Amino acid sequence: MSLQPLDLSWLCGEYAEECYSFIYVRATPEQVVARLGGRWEDFTPGPFPDDPDYFSNPGDPVGVASIGDWTFIFDPDWLGTGEDLIIELSKGTRLVSQAALGVKDLDYFYWCEDGEIRFGWGGDDGFLTETPAELVDTMEEIDRLYPSRPRLYRGPSFLLVEHLTGIRATEHLLKSSTFRWGVIPPATKP
Repeated sequence: MSLQPLDLSWLCGEYAEECYSFIYVRATPEQVVARLGGRWEDFTPGPFPDDPDYFSNPGDPVGVASIGDWTFIFDPDWLGTGEDLIIELSKGTRLVSQAALGVKDLDYFYWCEDGEIRFGWGGDDGFLTETPAELVDTMEEIDRLYPSRPRLYRGPSFLLVEHLTGIRATEHLLKSSTFRWGVIPPATKP
């Protein structure tokens, strides 16, 4: 697979100082919402937010959208960094999670398979796990594309997502997807 850098100016511009988690789970949105402890019937349709401050408080809704065989979750907080949660969400399937807080230049990335973290990167700690053999070639290609080694959320994590899910997360894809928004129980959040 030949990876190509993404234009993330829309994300690094509008969301530059905001915290966000993008989580990809190979399951239906209804299954994902249930695993999060929510009720699908309580989730209402709405667009991907143009304004990152629209949902910026704890307890604000999470958005879920179907993208092919995957459910994309947008959380305006650190949902994608809760290891217990992502392990549970990944049981019986694959999960990929990326989270960032641009104002502090922090980012997190996880790849889970059937309840096991296969690869992790976290904040200032860097690699939380060893790079598995399945990602070595991809990581080398990403290093060639980004020789200055920027933070993962500035491009590399999106290429890892594309490699692991087949989803190229673009502004058009997210803003043209049909989202449903709802609140999940506070105990679910890290």
